[in-house]
Amino acid sequence: MAQCAWPEVEARLQAGAIAVLPVGAGAKEHGHHLPLDTDFTQAEWLARALVERLPVAVWPTLSYGYYPVFVQYPGSISLSPSTFEMLAREIVTGILHTGARHVALLNTGISTIKPLQAALAGVESGRATLINVYAGPAFTAAVQAVEEQPFGGHADEIETSIMLAIAPERVDMSRAVAADKHIERGMFNRLDPKGPNYSPSGVNGDATLATRAKGERLLAAMLDDVLAVMATLA
Repeated sequence: MAQCAWPEVEARLQAGAIAVLPVGAGAKEHGHHLPLDTDFTQAEWLARALVERLPVAVWPTLSYGYYPVFVQYPGSISLSPSTFEMLAREIVTGILHTGARHVALLNTGISTIKPLQAALAGVESGRATLINVYAGPAFTAAVQAVEEQPFGGHADEIETSIMLAIAPERVDMSRAVAADKHIERGMFNRLDPKGPNYSPSGVNGDATLATRAKGERLLAAMLDDVLAVMATLA
């Protein structure tokens, strides 16, 4: 919508278009082989896919959020949960104020789920929906079908495969690695080899097992989940 003049925005919303707010980190580590804007790239891809299929009005991607476990890696930025919650609520409220009947948030993060839920709790009931794209049933089934890594969770086989399907020119598989051990819940640690969750690469899983074919299957499933939710909002 940022490329449109306001009368076009008004016309689309008056015609019943659902407003879409993609949420994806633009500054968050994803190992040595993936760019900092990996989440952002996924959110933008999903938004474009919706534009091709549905009468939607897409707002610019919210690229800063609550990503606290990655801040030891240069380039990674996290807002506080309260700041992110307030920011998301004010954006959603502003979109509704422009005349949107409903806002769908496409969330590509995990740590962002709770603050976004809290943000929407403060929005007029029934007028905003949070879609956590990594939690849908079709996507979960696709992960189970293609995954070969013994454990994963970040910049791994799954996420790298998705990026190979979206933007292969931005993936450097020569620098992809398999993590030695699973990162437990909490802060990733790149500074203290004797401390918990030590990860010099920032990878949780085995990125070397990624393929474009897996990514295409995963993306198709992810999009199916999103479309299924969007159908309930029509």
